[in-house]
Amino acid sequence: MKFGAAWYPEHWPEVRWPEDVAWMRKANMNVMRVGEFAWSTMEPREGKFEFGWLDRAIGLLDKASIDVVLGTPSAAPPAWLTQKYPETLNVDERGRLGVHGNRCHFKPLSRLYLKFCARIAGEMAKRYGRHKRVIGWQICNEYGHNSHDEYTRRRFQDWLRLKYRTLNNLNAKWSGAYWSEDYQDWSQIPIPVEGHNPGLRLEWSRFHAFTYRVYQSAQIREIRRHADRRQWITTNLMGWFGLFDHYEVTKDLDLASWDSYWGKGTPVPVDDALPHDLTRGFKRRNFWIMETQPSSVNWNEINTMHEPGRIRLRNWQAVAHGADAVLYWQWRNALGGQEQLHGSVIGADGKPRPCFDELAGLGAEFKKAAPYLEGTAPRAQVAFLNSYDSRWAIEFQRHHKDFDYVWHLREHYAPFFRRNVTVDVVSALEPVAKGVRLAVAPALWVLRDDTAAQLADFVRDGGHLVLTTRTGVKDWENTMRPTLAPGPLAPIAGIEVEDTYPLLDPVEVKGKGLIGKCKIWGERVRIRARDAEVRATFGPGCGWLEGRPAIVSRREGKGRVTCLAGWFDEKLLDLVMAEIMKEAGIKQRFAGPKGVEFAVRSGGRGTEILIIMNHTDKPAPITGIKGTDVLRNRSVRGRWILQPRDVAVVRLK
Repeated sequence: MKFGAAWYPEHWPEVRWPEDVAWMRKANMNVMRVGEFAWSTMEPREGKFEFGWLDRAIGLLDKASIDVVLGTPSAAPPAWLTQKYPETLNVDERGRLGVHGNRCHFKPLSRLYLKFCARIAGEMAKRYGRHKRVIGWQICNEYGHNSHDEYTRRRFQDWLRLKYRTLNNLNAKWSGAYWSEDYQDWSQIPIPVEGHNPGLRLEWSRFHAFTYRVYQSAQIREIRRHADRRQWITTNLMGWFGLFDHYEVTKDLDLASWDSYWGKGTPVPVDDALPHDLTRGFKRRNFWIMETQPSSVNWNEINTMHEPGRIRLRNWQAVAHGADAVLYWQWRNALGGQEQLHGSVIGADGKPRPCFDELAGLGAEFKKAAPYLEGTAPRAQVAFLNSYDSRWAIEFQRHHKDFDYVWHLREHYAPFFRRNVTVDVVSALEPVAKGVRLAVAPALWVLRDDTAAQLADFVRDGGHLVLTTRTGVKDWENTMRPTLAPGPLAPIAGIEVEDTYPLLDPVEVKGKGLIGKCKIWGERVRIRARDAEVRATFGPGCGWLEGRPAIVSRREGKGRVTCLAGWFDEKLLDLVMAEIMKEAGIKQRFAGPKGVEFAVRSGGRGTEILIIMNHTDKPAPITGIKGTDVLRNRSVRGRWILQPRDVAVVRLK
């Protein structure tokens, strides 16, 4: 386990640094992220590199046995660069040129900017690529934009030309005759702004992944040219941030990492767990929390602190879901700059903030648990098939103001979380992994034919597939299919969707052992296969749906397909998913009081580490667990109490 923070020695007089490092040791930290905004300090003038200060900072960390993750500083170009080469500045949707010092003000695809980024990354790698204390690299910081300038537009046009080959093909795929949107020359194709052709908008969203793969590859190549292979490379992603397909961007990286921050108020445990599972699914392996808050943030409407114990609990939850590192942003907040009010471990006065003791205690716990956690990871029999393409396409055409793709996925995920069932959130474009018994495909609106074929094979080989609303309506170019939903999955599902109904009011749903409401969206289903089983029907509320199938299940080969013809409320969805889990052979292994989470990390030779988290403010009785609590060095069995916001890490027997 790695535990640390982002440290910015360039913000402070060098005489201060030894005291910082001493406090890091007291906080039980063993890694620091350094350098990702320090371009002007590393290269104060064009071609003039000054790394002496960084040598000394890393040297102090080395003496303290604290590892280093080096950030390439390409998120923050120096003023000499943007002044002399304004063509490297970003252009926003309104045509405004970026202003130096703003966030995301560089142009990711600028050839000149890529050259400068590669050069600074290469110089860093020459100097630190074989340093024993440097364990990894972070490219840039929180990729978050694309430029709307003419050069980027031409790159987008070239990218489309490679994909579609001919304008006739592109025009046909995008229904170009509609509103005279067919093109006679590639140079006519615009960057879409707000409402535009659905095919063009979807391709622009896909182009962002290409943009950042080009951008990061320029730096990765230079690092790899000089660095030891033991040094890994990542970038810090932002959970559900939807600019680009994260599965695509992480293909070039050694591991995935993300920046985990809370929204307003008290965190909801399921909302923290889901993006951890999402990030673990990018590479289908454990990940890093590269940034999280040690106290408050500076961007909420009310930037309150969290109550004692909450940060510790939240960080243990990250570990339970596959984090092998937790780093805070930031070690000490700068006296000036846009984020001077953001929370930190050490205050502006250089002394520990009130959260320090809790964090130091957590560091000690991580150190104690590390030997048991090493080589372990969550193991899932359930996969959620996440589609950025469907998400973007639905965002373009919600058809109901409340139809949010991520929230739809989250509500279908929640029944598994409540039952402590481990879930992988993986790309819908990849085959379902071996060992997965149940796959849930929420709102797979944009469906490739080969994806449909892979899912059919999964079912015929014994898997259980769950399809929700808005499945199989669009093809890969975001064009309506000339067949009814679920499109190419209709043969195995045994149904067709005659029409869809965004709902003004909830509609009753009833079936054997099932009762609840359908909200937001309903679908009128026609049964196609004689062996399709109707398990629930719609009641009064929407005349077009009344008496029609709401849940249909059908065997196909060795497996089964279950179709949900509506977005059900929490109560009904919980009942439905419980029934599906039972049918798929997914058992709830651990149970406890409401608000207590159980998560297992498994390793070789049958090693299992159970992390139990009490997310409530009340003591929770725990029963049926037998093993050793490695944090407290005690055996647990029978009935025992887990205190409010407390954690137990149990090596199972």
